[in-house]
Amino acid sequence: MAQTGKMQTYQDAIETLINRSIILHPDLIAEVEKYVDGNKQQGYITREEFIAEAIRFQLRLKSKEYKYIEISKEKYEKLNQALKEMDTPFYNAEEYIKKQIDKVLEKYETWLEKREKR
Repeated sequence: MAQTGKMQTYQDAIETLINRSIILHPDLIAEVEKYVDGNKQQGYITREEFIAEAIRFQLRLKSKEYKYIEISKEKYEKLNQALKEMDTPFYNAEEYIKKQIDKVLEKYETWLEKREKR
């Protein structure tokens, strides 16, 4: 039985396998397996889970609803450390960045209102 819940012929099973398979370069599969095996703490148990999450991320990225900004891990971690050591009211770098964006957008709205009144 396949995911359909009914018995399939050998031919049906082969067609399902072919239609739902993705061929990836062996080096890429090895890289994914190495990452998954070395990073179990991130919640990935199988390479399929990791690949599915990577595809979901790409779909969100390509949907044009979100923009992603790359920052080096070194800078991100240094910002986290600075926020913590300087006793700022921010939990982490992500919260700080989001708050700064919100703050600027609020100022921008005020600026727009003032400009329209002129």
